[in-house]
Amino acid sequence: MEKGKSMVAELAASFRDIEVTPRQKPASSSMSAASFYSPTNKSRPRKLVSLCLGILGQNLEDIITDISEFATFFPPDIKLAIVSIARRRRLLNDEVLISLADSSWDILDISASDVTDVGLATVANISNNLRAVDISRCERITTAAVSEIICHCPSLEILRCGGCPRSESTARRCVNLLKPKLNTLEEDSWEELDTVDIGGGAESLRWLVWPKIDENSKEIISMECPRITVNPQPSPFDLRGSKVPTEALASVPLDHSVIVDIDPKTWAVSAAPRRPAIPAHPNAPPEIPIAEKFRLAYVERELRLAPKRAKRERQQRRRAEREYLMNDINAKSVALAAQVSKHLRKS
Repeated sequence: MEKGKSMVAELAASFRDIEVTPRQKPASSSMSAASFYSPTNKSRPRKLVSLCLGILGQNLEDIITDISEFATFFPPDIKLAIVSIARRRRLLNDEVLISLADSSWDILDISASDVTDVGLATVANISNNLRAVDISRCERITTAAVSEIICHCPSLEILRCGGCPRSESTARRCVNLLKPKLNTLEEDSWEELDTVDIGGGAESLRWLVWPKIDENSKEIISMECPRITVNPQPSPFDLRGSKVPTEALASVPLDHSVIVDIDPKTWAVSAAPRRPAIPAHPNAPPEIPIAEKFRLAYVERELRLAPKRAKRERQQRRRAEREYLMNDINAKSVALAAQVSKHLRKS
């Protein structure tokens, strides 16, 4: 099984050799949710990296327990795509999220997952450049984790929350965290204030997606946090001059741009937990894990190519010998002397 794990690690490393187009941010807010689901996008052939991710995602249950051993081989975009697939297959928890966390991430969607405060706080320390986070329908997330995100992610602009009773309660408790506040400072001079933060709270937050926000929370945010727009809607007319980003639209999943090119069949079985397969016959051998299949395929390929490689090596050796004899004077003399001695011996 250890060899099987090494094969999966080689597969992960092979992603670096595939050219991946960087995920681009939407250029304007006029792009609506319908544009993401345009039928013209489905007619295009999928990229090689998307096909590989689809196969990896369909067998994610077989490698999810050992993902921490080869997660470092994956590029940041591939890690984020695996997190999105794991979330849809109901496999995302603290261990998986922490194993795949990367400092270059700018979005994080853990909605409806089993991630707890420990996992989210750890990722907030690693990925401190997050600008959009979705914690909706997370029953194990409390205000402690939200406070960690606000503290360690100064670029946070979009926050999604609510969706279930526990998440709604957490969102109501987090309203006070979003308010701007002045920190208590005890500096001796005005010059020393230039190097410290005099304010706190979610200063960069601009968009709050909370579909079932209560009237009291909505009034508090509108009165004390006028910079925050609650449940923004796409509109071609924007009097304030700031267009609504796609990540702030509740109709579009936050991580849709990450898995837009992956076959949806990859997570089609996410609603039901995976059960061990029952053999058709009592004496039938168990199903071979996906990692072992990769190893066996690699061994079979090596055995098939071994004769061709040996033949190629013999041809290269004979060619090198001929070139040596043709170009080196001493070698020609030795060869002629050998032929003469052989001729004299026969005579």
